[in-house]
Amino acid sequence: MRGIGRLLIIAGAVGTLFAGPALAQQKAVPDDARVYIIWPKDGQVINGGKMWVRMGARNVGVAPAGVDRENTGHHHFIVDSELPPFDEPIPNDPNNLHFGKGQTEVRLELPPGRHTLQMLLGDDRHIPHNPPLFSKQITIIVPE
Repeated sequence: MRGIGRLLIIAGAVGTLFAGPALAQQKAVPDDARVYIIWPKDGQVINGGKMWVRMGARNVGVAPAGVDRENTGHHHFIVDSELPPFDEPIPNDPNNLHFGKGQTEVRLELPPGRHTLQMLLGDDRHIPHNPPLFSKQITIIVPE
């Protein structure tokens, strides 16, 4: 795992970390459900490193953490890291950002460098679904 240096979450990344193994089975979602990054685009150059990240979902609902509804979850953003295990709660650390209020956009600031971003949907307990819903990993560049 690469370090990302200073990462500022300007608007609303929140979540609760559930310790230990998954407390119950992974929740199902429709086979045609998808999550995706609307903006930034792959290869985007972000001068100054400040950006609004916009997240999308298709055929699955977005709800705050703790809300147990069929075919819903909330977004997590994986920054400069690989996807975590799918059968455990998603970590809550500088590389795994939780959007537990059900946010679909957030303002981030990244330090200069090349960064990877990827979304992963988690259920009401921050556990990925079955099948897991994750976006394509994109790369963005923040110039010096």
